[in-house]
Amino acid sequence: MKRLLLLLAALSLILVACGEEKKEAKKEAPAQEAAQTAPEAATGKHVFRLAMDADPVALDPHVQLSGAMLQYSHMVFDPLLRWTQDMQFEPRLAEKWERIDDLTMRFHLRKGVKFHSGNEFTAKDVVWTFDRLKKSPDFKGLYEPFEGVTVVDDYTVDIKTKKPYGLLLNMCTYIFPMDSQFYQGTDEKGKPKDALNKTDWSYANFNESGTGPYRVVKYDPGQKWVLERFADYWDKDNSGNIDEIILTPIKSDATRVAALLSGDVDFIMPVPPNDFDRIEETEGVKLFTMSGTRIITFQMNQTRRPEFKNKKVREAIVNAVNNAGIVQTIMKGRATVAGQQSPKGYDGYNEACVPRYDLEKAKQLMKEAGYEKGFTCSMIAPNNRYVNDFKIAEAVSSMLKKINITVELKTMPKAQYWNEFDNKVADIQMIGWHSDTEDSANFSEYLVMCINAETGYGQYNSGTYCNPKVDELVLASQSETDLTKRADMLKEVEKILYDDAAFIPLHWQMLSWAGSEKLVNADKIVNVMNFPYFGDLNMK
Repeated sequence: MKRLLLLLAALSLILVACGEEKKEAKKEAPAQEAAQTAPEAATGKHVFRLAMDADPVALDPHVQLSGAMLQYSHMVFDPLLRWTQDMQFEPRLAEKWERIDDLTMRFHLRKGVKFHSGNEFTAKDVVWTFDRLKKSPDFKGLYEPFEGVTVVDDYTVDIKTKKPYGLLLNMCTYIFPMDSQFYQGTDEKGKPKDALNKTDWSYANFNESGTGPYRVVKYDPGQKWVLERFADYWDKDNSGNIDEIILTPIKSDATRVAALLSGDVDFIMPVPPNDFDRIEETEGVKLFTMSGTRIITFQMNQTRRPEFKNKKVREAIVNAVNNAGIVQTIMKGRATVAGQQSPKGYDGYNEACVPRYDLEKAKQLMKEAGYEKGFTCSMIAPNNRYVNDFKIAEAVSSMLKKINITVELKTMPKAQYWNEFDNKVADIQMIGWHSDTEDSANFSEYLVMCINAETGYGQYNSGTYCNPKVDELVLASQSETDLTKRADMLKEVEKILYDDAAFIPLHWQMLSWAGSEKLVNADKIVNVMNFPYFGDLNMK
């Protein structure tokens, strides 16, 4: 009997160990789990398996102004209008618009549109959404030039600015109407359903009702999302044929690429530059790239570190960072070296603001500033937000060591990073920015203008840089109707920032995606904003 009990005990331990091994294997193979979920052959549906480096942070489209959240918004909500691939405006929930006067644009809304809840979309939802955007810490800076939105009738609204504002239509690409009726009242915890909360539970963070092509049916943050085609979606003529999207966040570049090449997923974003050639040489998959306008930078916190108040120290740091070398070695030449915020083609691009790596000059500037022996400072960077972000941070840390600045670097996933960034926990912090308006001024409004909690300007200025002349020029550019004068203002802003060494410019990131050949029109849904329109995607 004793032997039998011992044998049974041993057998149970083996079974438990096998079970634990299977659990661990499941954790390490999220792409395989995505591949095994609802395959097309078994369901008769077009199931699209999408792998991104990180998933959206919540279901509330106003909780964070970021690429992942805007990507999510285009799947679950619909904007008033959106950009086409050739940077023209395309009607969406607004069918047409006309200017009423210098301050007012009238929008005629699409009729017969349903929210995922079944509620009808009307003008009151546009007004409600706009008012909520003005309360969002991340978005209100974008809408500071606006007076407000008023209802003309159930399917017409007037959008008015405080002064003549040439970017009014640009900003309408960020108005994704929410279901005002769905978010009314209080939740089971007694809190308002429309509450905005960046760091804690809220009804809107875990429940959605948009007008978009997909509705969220499973939300497991950091693990898996399932989005189902909305049967009552209004765009029957031009939308794609995807019935279900399985979104799996895969932080590791190598794992994400391997998942595509093995057929475990159908589409990945982004593609690490060192795998471009490999993907192009592999049958059955395609690589898609575009020149990007997202600037990658580091900000130096002048409030935390007195050394960074010294312009010569900031200049020394900028001169010590070999950003051209980073582009060649880490980015494999798949990025454009930057000396300023504005990429070529933007109104504010200033030809005088060139990259300026010069190690000997950097050492001399440190000596002149009285910091020849250097100092120690902290740095944080994400490890799954920008292409090669943690590798870039490691390289910059090593470069600063050459001018006797010892960097204590900490990297972390995007989901943790933004709270730390907002709290300004480190002396040097990484930030990438794609202009929300496809215009130079937006970089400055968010990254370098003096921090103003009321207006939202400087919301992502973790360096606490503040130059009143920069603010004056940026604000004046908003209402300047002479395009030549406006461009001169924005070029002057870039020169001031350059001379001040206000931040550490690295490069403009190239956009990259890759997908299976069974995706018929993947090349037509990608765009320079980096929000592929998956609602328009077709599969064989």
